[in-house]
Amino acid sequence: MCQKDKKILVVSEVPFGNTTSSLIDSIVSANDKGKIKIRKIDDNTAENVEIIIHLAPNVSPDQTIDALYAFTNCEVSVSPNVCVIDKDKPRFLGVTEILKISTDNTVNLLKLELEIRKAELLEQWHFSSLEKIFIEKRIYRKIEECESWKEVIKAIDKGLNPYKKLFRRDITEDDIVRLTEIRIKRISKYNSFKADDLIKQTELEIDEVNNHLEHLVDYAINYFRQIKKKYSAGRERKTEIRNFDTIEATRVAAASQKLYVNREEGFAGTALRKFEYVSDCSDIDDIIVFRADGTYMVTKVSSKIFVGHNILHIDIFKKNDDRTIYNMIYRDGRRGAVRVKRFAVKSITRDKEYDMTKGSDGSKVIYFTVNPNGEAEIVKVFLTPKPKLKKLSFEYDFSTLDIKGRASQGNILSKKSIKKVVKREEGVSTLGAIDIWFDDTVKRLNTEGRGIYIGAFKSDNKILTIQKSGYYKLMTYEISNHFEEDMLLIEKFNPDKIISCIYFDASIKKYYIKRFQIENDNNLNKRIDFIGDSPENYLLAFSMDYRPQVLIKFDEKNNKKPFGDEIVNVEEFIGIKGEKAKGKRLSNKFTGEVVFIDPLPYISPEQTEDNSEVEGVDEPELEEKSESTIPIGQKKDTETTNQPENKKTPESEDKEDPGESQMEISFD
Repeated sequence: MCQKDKKILVVSEVPFGNTTSSLIDSIVSANDKGKIKIRKIDDNTAENVEIIIHLAPNVSPDQTIDALYAFTNCEVSVSPNVCVIDKDKPRFLGVTEILKISTDNTVNLLKLELEIRKAELLEQWHFSSLEKIFIEKRIYRKIEECESWKEVIKAIDKGLNPYKKLFRRDITEDDIVRLTEIRIKRISKYNSFKADDLIKQTELEIDEVNNHLEHLVDYAINYFRQIKKKYSAGRERKTEIRNFDTIEATRVAAASQKLYVNREEGFAGTALRKFEYVSDCSDIDDIIVFRADGTYMVTKVSSKIFVGHNILHIDIFKKNDDRTIYNMIYRDGRRGAVRVKRFAVKSITRDKEYDMTKGSDGSKVIYFTVNPNGEAEIVKVFLTPKPKLKKLSFEYDFSTLDIKGRASQGNILSKKSIKKVVKREEGVSTLGAIDIWFDDTVKRLNTEGRGIYIGAFKSDNKILTIQKSGYYKLMTYEISNHFEEDMLLIEKFNPDKIISCIYFDASIKKYYIKRFQIENDNNLNKRIDFIGDSPENYLLAFSMDYRPQVLIKFDEKNNKKPFGDEIVNVEEFIGIKGEKAKGKRLSNKFTGEVVFIDPLPYISPEQTEDNSEVEGVDEPELEEKSESTIPIGQKKDTETTNQPENKKTPESEDKEDPGESQMEISFD
């Protein structure tokens, strides 16, 4: 399944056991039940499967993709039913067990092969050494006077006696017989140095085999890798390994219904259209309700259900949500102390009532707020006037209070009666940033530490991705985000970073280079093309360094004469422009290879100031150095500082390309 554009999804494969008709029926059924929102489905299947899904307006394609996997036959579970004969008995095995048994068998076979090879090498070493001694020590001459075969064997054995302790095994009669079979021609041409090299090579191979036997698992892993390398070409897998087990149905179900509440009578549901609107929801969502008496509950969404009187807050419940923090001030019992607490509700038992207070009779919630990102506000507390009570109000900062479990009693705020509590100042988040990783195997973000660490995110932080097709995207750090297959870069977005890119302009068949900074605007999830509109343009390389350098190797054949390699200081070659600017042609000559090389050292303004204080750098030198650096955050002003004044190269003397900005130079 892939996303053609923001309104169309394309299904190009059908899971095992399904047909296009059954798959379409399951999608239509999910739409009828409100699990997904689609406008229509077109079946364009011919030789290849092609099911076009048109989305309804204002529907997220990413969320719909997850919902299709969760609620339709776009993903099916296939349970293997494998029966094998094990020890003369039938046995049913799962895939994991089959793979384990197969791997163990392979490891045992590899071990056996290594042991056989070791025995062969030892035998080769043994006879090579035996032959070397037999010839070098001229033991063969001792058989000249022998009159019988037994005397020959005995003479050779006696001649080898001084050297038997050098061998790794006993010398047998078969070994001696084999020595007698050596031809005179071989003895006459015998080379002692070659024999030494052969024995040394054999010893090295024996050591290598011993090392493989000692590290058998590593050897087996490399064996499988070599098989893949040797036979994988043309046999690449046609399916993708993706894990959809972590998709929560409640998070991806389409919010096709609306939740309402009747506070007077204590009812909530999707059928109470005349009353207060709460939020959009799906029919598989849960709702959480907090009441003024200090109790709360979670129940399933329905058309109409009684949730209790004196409702303080009602909303869709998100399971395992540790970011939404509830700040509360309550009175313990009818005359007890006033307590304050902060807590999260991660998981509960549906339709069971829980108490936010100590449970004393007559307890009452005085102040209650819901904070989606753990905000902690400052409130002003007004006490009930009494004789001899001088201070009638005071302020309290919720950020001084730790977040605890929902069953905590809270801290004592005051033992005096409180008249009212007023929010004095909006709070900021007291939660730490969320650590986000990217799992390249499944192309998903996660918080479990799988894959590449992206960074710590909070509030309005964003993720930047750059695609091979020549566009970038700014995205939120939602775990449910989808990412393109041709993604070259994913990182935490830093608006101060400068992107330098080299691309091929197909209209004039030349390489262009440009530098730009991404504006931190609200264009989330939009594909921003930065290499031109022509479909034949392509991105060659990019760099996120502050002072990059480019190595250009020229095509000697097309240029009809040799040119030396050229290194371009990108900072001086072109200024920072907008993402839509065409950029500047790298060279008017025919180029063979263009690559980014190690960048020039970058000195930040802060580092420069520190150097002047510690090392005593003179002011004129400091100013001269700062001109060649790019201060973080500098944008349009950098264009003039980066371009050398009154300096022209042969390329810069040509006229401008039409449509480029005033500072851009190109060639005919």
